[in-house]
Amino acid sequence: MSFDLQKILESKRALRKELAALPVAEKLRMLDALHERELAIRRSTVPSDGDTLREQPAPYLSAETNEQRD
Repeated sequence: MSFDLQKILESKRALRKELAALPVAEKLRMLDALHERELAIRRSTVPSDGDTLREQPAPYLSAETNEQRD
């Protein structure tokens, strides 16, 4: 993998030109595919059972509470 910034920027410009040249219908198909992918990822990350460990957030301590502790 190369981290040549100039090469990366040129590649991004080329990809943008290719995408801009596509017909609108093709862009809409790509958008639909991305949307489906997002939904699939979202479904896979949401816990589906009750066996998931859930932590409670730590209680918020105000400045007054901290002063009382000192």
